[in-house]
Amino acid sequence: MKAVEIYTSPLCGFCHAAKRLLKEKGVEFSEVNVLAQPGRKAEMIQRANGGRTVPQIFIGDTHVGGCDDLYALDGAGKLDALLAS
Repeated sequence: MKAVEIYTSPLCGFCHAAKRLLKEKGVEFSEVNVLAQPGRKAEMIQRANGGRTVPQIFIGDTHVGGCDDLYALDGAGKLDALLAS
C-alpha cells in the first residue's frame, strides 16, 4: 500500500471526515497539523500546486486534493486501486 499523507487542522470537519474514511478502509497515514506546525503550511501549498485549504491529501506521489476529492475517488471505485498500485 502506498504511503498516505494528509495535511490537516484540528478545527476542520472535512479533515476529520477524510481521516475517518481512511481509517474505515484500514489505511495508515501520516498527518501534518498545519496549526501546530505552521512552517509546514508553505510546504503543503507548494506540494498542492497552490492549494491553501485543508485537508490536502497525498497518496504516494499523487495529489488527491481535499475531502470531497477523496470521497469522489472512493465513490467512483478508484480509491482502493490508487492505494494499492
